[in-house]
Amino acid sequence: MAHVTASVEYGLHCLLWMVGKDETPMSSRDLADLQGISPAFLAKIMVKLEKAGIVRATEGVRGGYVLARKPEDISFLAVVDAIEGHKPLFDCQDIRGRCAVFEGNPPGWAMGGVCAVHAVMLRAEKAMRQELAKQSLGEIAQGLFRVAPPDFTTALQGWIDRRVSDRGRKSDLVDPVSPK
Repeated sequence: MAHVTASVEYGLHCLLWMVGKDETPMSSRDLADLQGISPAFLAKIMVKLEKAGIVRATEGVRGGYVLARKPEDISFLAVVDAIEGHKPLFDCQDIRGRCAVFEGNPPGWAMGGVCAVHAVMLRAEKAMRQELAKQSLGEIAQGLFRVAPPDFTTALQGWIDRRVSDRGRKSDLVDPVSPK
């Protein structure tokens, strides 16, 4: 988790759009268009989420992705780890031992135990991972749809329904998981 990239943000937003759409597979192209990003970029994110068991791909002209688990069983930490991998927040370079005064031979007191800077970063990473683990996709989706006006929910569902019904037309038979 050296740096949480935009891929995580887009992945989380994609998953939010999928909440409550159990019977409606969302293609990576539709999800990309919904967010105004490149379908190729989003396809890479969706593959990582599928490998992690967060989404499941369905085949066919009207195929796409559906959540593989209940939204309340998908933590933000699972999404971050699926997309970014389990990377440390901080990569200690043992700078404490490079002090010019040591002339290349740092004493034991300088190198013993965990570096104080690294210790702070380890605590910060632990706290961040704990917070991400506590937050579920389901909780965020409930909050989103609680504040969104009903006409937004209706418009969103209409947009999704139109996209799904348009799939399978002659010009759209390109990729069953990412149709136009």
